[in-house]
This record gives sequence, C-alpha cells and structure tokens, in this order.
Amino acid sequence: MTDYANTQKYATLSFSDGTPSLEMPLYSGSVGPDVIDIRSLYNKTGKFTYDPGFLSTAACESKITYIDGDKGELRYRGYPIEQLAQKHSFLDVCYLLLKGELPDSAQQQEFVNTVTRHTMVHEQMQFFLRGFRRDAHPMAVLTGLIGAMAAFYPDAIDVVDPVQREISAIRLIAKMPTLVAMSYKYSIGQPLVYPNNGLSYTENFMRMMFSNPCEDYKINDVLVRALDRIFILHADHEQNASTSTVRLAGSSGTNPFAAIAAGIACLWGPAHGGANEASLNMLQQIGSVDKIGEFISRVKDKNSHVRLMGFGHRVYKNHDPRAKLMRETCHEVLEALGLQNDPLFKLAIELEKIASEDEYFISRKLYPNVDFYSGIVQRAIGIPVDMFTCIFALARSVGWIAQWEEMITDKEYKIGRPRQLFTGYAHRNLE
Repeated sequence: MTDYANTQKYATLSFSDGTPSLEMPLYSGSVGPDVIDIRSLYNKTGKFTYDPGFLSTAACESKITYIDGDKGELRYRGYPIEQLAQKHSFLDVCYLLLKGELPDSAQQQEFVNTVTRHTMVHEQMQFFLRGFRRDAHPMAVLTGLIGAMAAFYPDAIDVVDPVQREISAIRLIAKMPTLVAMSYKYSIGQPLVYPNNGLSYTENFMRMMFSNPCEDYKINDVLVRALDRIFILHADHEQNASTSTVRLAGSSGTNPFAAIAAGIACLWGPAHGGANEASLNMLQQIGSVDKIGEFISRVKDKNSHVRLMGFGHRVYKNHDPRAKLMRETCHEVLEALGLQNDPLFKLAIELEKIASEDEYFISRKLYPNVDFYSGIVQRAIGIPVDMFTCIFALARSVGWIAQWEEMITDKEYKIGRPRQLFTGYAHRNLE
C-alpha cells in the first residue's frame, strides 16, 4: 500500500469564515490524478466536503483497474484491454484480476480445472428458483439467487479466512453462468441444463442457455469468441456504481454473496447495466433506416427529451476503447450468421455511420460505445433483450469479487459512512 507517512506534497485549504488554513497531504498514484487526503478535515475544522455522486472523491486505493477517460484507455492490472481481449480468454482475465498476474500454462490449467469443477449448483437451488414467477425479470431472479448462495454455501462465508474467501470467489465465477442460464430456461419453460465439464467456460454457458433435450447443441466458434470477448470487456471498470455498491456493502463485513447481490441490484438500473438493453430498444423504436433522419432531428431538439442511446460515455471523453473491439466482433458475428441484411442490424450500422459523421455528435464526443455493439451481438447470438444485463452481471462478477477481496485485505478499510449537507428543519417542538 502507499506510504502515506512519507509524503512530501501538501495542499493548503484556506477559509473565508475565519477558520485557520489547513495543510492536507497530497498523494500521487502510479498514474492518474493526485488525491488530497481530507480525512482530518472534520476533526480539525468541523467541516465536511460536498461531492454529489462522488465525482471528485477517491473512496479507496486500488491496484486492479485504471481508466483514462480523456485518452480512451482501460487497463486491467496494467494491461491494455485491447491486448487482453485479442490474446487471452475470459478465465485468463479472471485469474489476472484475482491474482494480479496472468497465469502461466500450469496455473492456467489448474485454474480452469478448479472453476470447471465448481460449475454445478446445489440441487435444491432449482426448487428455490421455482418460487419465482416465470414472468419475473431475470435480473430480479438473479439478485435473489446470488443472495441465496450464502444459504446454500454457508461453509465458506467467513470473510476473515483467506481460504474461505478464495473458495467463495471460485464458486461465484463458476456458478454464475449456471445460475444465469437457469433463470433464462425457467423464464421460457424449458428444462434446466446441467453444466458439461468437457467444454470451455463460454462454450458451457452457451450450451446451458441454448441446448435442449431434443437435439444436439452445435458449438459455433465465432459466437463463442464473441461472447467470451463480451465477458472480457465487461469484467471490471474501476469504481463504478455497482462496484462501489459491492465495496460499500462489503465494508460492513457481510458475506461476499450478499455484497455481490447488492451490486447486481445496482447494475440493474437503466443508467448503468441497462444501457445495452436501452440501445437495442431504441433501434426497435426507430423501426427502419428511412426513419433515422427524423430520429436524429428529435435527438437534436432540446425539447424532445429523446436520447441517442449507446453513444457517448460518462467516463470516456474520447472513444470507448472497448467499442472498437466490439465493433469488429459485431461484424464478424453478423457475417458468420448471414445477418448483414437483417433490417434491425442494417438500421444499427446506418445509425452508427450517420452519427459518427454528424458534426453535432462529433463535437459532443458522442461516439458509439461498447453497449451499442454488445447489444447487437447478443441479439444476433440469440440472447433476449431482458437477459442482457444478466450477461453483464456474469462478466462483472469477477471484477466485483476482486474489488471486494482488495477491500477486505486493505488495512485502512472502514465501514462506509458518507456524510450529508442537511437542509431540513433545524429543530421543531410539538405543541
């Protein structure tokens, strides 16, 4: 961890209300903006900082993921996302996020074998699943299933024990595809499909999603690579809303499955994990290529409240580095499935072209983001729209558990307790 005691840089905060000036340590990370340590601010001045959305607040120290939004860079443990997505599998990336280094061949084989041996879920979980309505949103079901894992696997939820933490991490990564597939099969009334230990992680997931007892399931390598890349690109994304939720929930010392369930609930929000679902819904609302012009005009109209979904990003002020990779994958999938002339996909490609050339969107840096392409790819693969966020949660589970582990082992971690600027009644008495 950072040697805070030996910092040589300080920031001076001055006040106009007579409070004496205060010197606060200024720390530098390995890359990125410096941070001002304000932990002594309240004790020395009686004042808090005010930062809605925590947009200017570093709530933790982390070595896992780094984003430079201005340059359009995303790195896992220092490795650019482009290199990882092109040269490694999702389970390699899982190992990297959890362990800090990419696995050698022996470590890779051992990790893959360990994950594979844990893909089955407790048989009674299917009876728990049947308690949900079949028309329930899959994210509601998944939130319940993950939270319930603490009840089905209570033997490894002691957060103080590093061995139990590792077991829970493996269980989460291994069983998440099984639970996602179970929630999908249940919603459409098909038999649940057990994992197959002879398949890769992503092959196994696709088989559990799309096979049925009536016929053999045929593996399509192009689709497997595409989905594996989606998993890699969504595996972690620094201190976003759901990750911060996992850390905040976990800071109380609750078990990892409860913390991850909280993260899934946060991810469900349309401003977060629901973006790719919103992008595809937007395309369906536009309807056809000849209506794009009308739609673009409405987007530009400040009074219309119509938004261009799947373009621009809160963090990336340049191109989303994941979008280029997903764009390549998108076209590979459409070509492999012969869908280049599908009306919805033609609409998406034309909208992408127009928006990418329109000065209105260029000047506002509204470039296509990863959600725009991943929604198209998932639909082409056969994943229904309401399952998109579950796919996101499956991929992000490794990032959440890695961030949770980092927080638990941080000697400075404390239970989260944000402050407030109170503007209600100061004091009232009952008559």
